[in-house]
Amino acid sequence: LGLLHAEIVQERLLREFDMTMLATTPSVEYHIKSKGIKIIQSATEFPDPGTIEETKEPVMRVTIFSPSRFVGPIMQLSRGARGEQATMVYHGETVEMEYLLPLSEMIIDFFDRLKSVTEGYATLDYEFFDYQPVEVVKVDILVNKEKVDAFSFLTVARSVERRAREIVDRLASVIPRQQFEIPIQAAIGGKVIARADVKSFRKDVIQKLYGGDRSRKDKLLKKQKKGKAKMKMIGRVEIPQDAFFAVLKRG
Repeated sequence: LGLLHAEIVQERLLREFDMTMLATTPSVEYHIKSKGIKIIQSATEFPDPGTIEETKEPVMRVTIFSPSRFVGPIMQLSRGARGEQATMVYHGETVEMEYLLPLSEMIIDFFDRLKSVTEGYATLDYEFFDYQPVEVVKVDILVNKEKVDAFSFLTVARSVERRAREIVDRLASVIPRQQFEIPIQAAIGGKVIARADVKSFRKDVIQKLYGGDRSRKDKLLKKQKKGKAKMKMIGRVEIPQDAFFAVLKRG
């Protein structure tokens, strides 16, 4: 039903039961052919890519009813979600559109975006269609060079760099600043494909110095740099709940 409901559930759990909720990316079942058929439901279960012969993802048959004036935005939204149009039938001022749409593309916020582009008028129904081949890669997210399993995700190869860039940029905007710079990286295996940094707080350590030898200022700046490097090495980053929802959002 979309991210709005997830945020409402989180708020009620916190207010009524004083419980916090860890939001992770919704998962779908992938069928992986690798010395037999293996079914996985999360990025942590994804096997070594070198052993994979074929990956299949669930595809849904989606039926959308909407006022005909929203045909263009619906087609654009569906194409962006890797949808394949099957039929389009007009019933007076109403249009009925049928798409084949990967479940991984619609499980997070497709319904939210559909309501947005149709001003709330569209309705959606779906049913399972088939498993179809797809090229999938696993992306790990590292915060301060530590992998955060809750942020790991699977995505299609053709959009991996765009999706990775979106996520690291969003995380950098919601993770609080520290006394040291926090690198946020997206990586496939050992290769970093996107990076954003949370800038550190800057303290002016030479503010009280007036004139004098330049070497005094350099000494203080060098000492500050060493201190921040040490904090970065031993410091832990607290990740707020907003960061988990930022990962889920698209577009």
